[in-house]
Amino acid sequence: MIIAIDGPAASGKSTTAKLVAEKLKITYLDTGAMYRALTLHLLKSNIDFNNVDKVSTILDNFSIEMYDYKGRNIIKLNNEDITEQIRSSNVTENVSGVSALLIVRQSMVVMQRQIGNKTDCVVEGRDIGTIVFPNADYKFFMIADIKMRANRRLNEMNQLGANKTYDEMVSDLEIRDYKDTNRDNSPLRKAVDAVEIDTTELTIDEQVNKIINHIKNK
Repeated sequence: MIIAIDGPAASGKSTTAKLVAEKLKITYLDTGAMYRALTLHLLKSNIDFNNVDKVSTILDNFSIEMYDYKGRNIIKLNNEDITEQIRSSNVTENVSGVSALLIVRQSMVVMQRQIGNKTDCVVEGRDIGTIVFPNADYKFFMIADIKMRANRRLNEMNQLGANKTYDEMVSDLEIRDYKDTNRDNSPLRKAVDAVEIDTTELTIDEQVNKIINHIKNK
């Protein structure tokens, strides 16, 4: 069983997807973290994103480990815990550019399908229901007012020590939305058969329950 959850940044999909997976006792796959891990790796290696040959070499040797530990989704790259690092402002500002690269998306889709074909899982991202798993058993598309999304992301970034204002965060999200919806390769789109959930006024529990109830009643 594949449950696909897509949506823009800070719409609530990551937290919701993780909790849905916990309730259903199946695997949670955070595809966004995979792109962030690669972006961090490229930045640390001083690789020009436009240098396809070098990016390809990195991808050939890219090995990421993801697992749950005491309720936290741990991300390791080359045995180094990068869970916090991938949420840095530098990674956030560059991940759209990396995600837009055709060679990157092709490689990531293969990795994601390999995981999804082995086990039941909740997969969240921006192109899960349209590209990665177009035949997913259940598809959801989460949206929220940009003001609410900005507040959510601001709280998240503040916990990591980032110094951003509310207006800067709104601007960052608007830019990210534009990049995600207008890129040539696998743009952010709602699948025609996806159930849309507006999370603006919903609590996390309400978001999770909407998805669980839909799955149980379908």
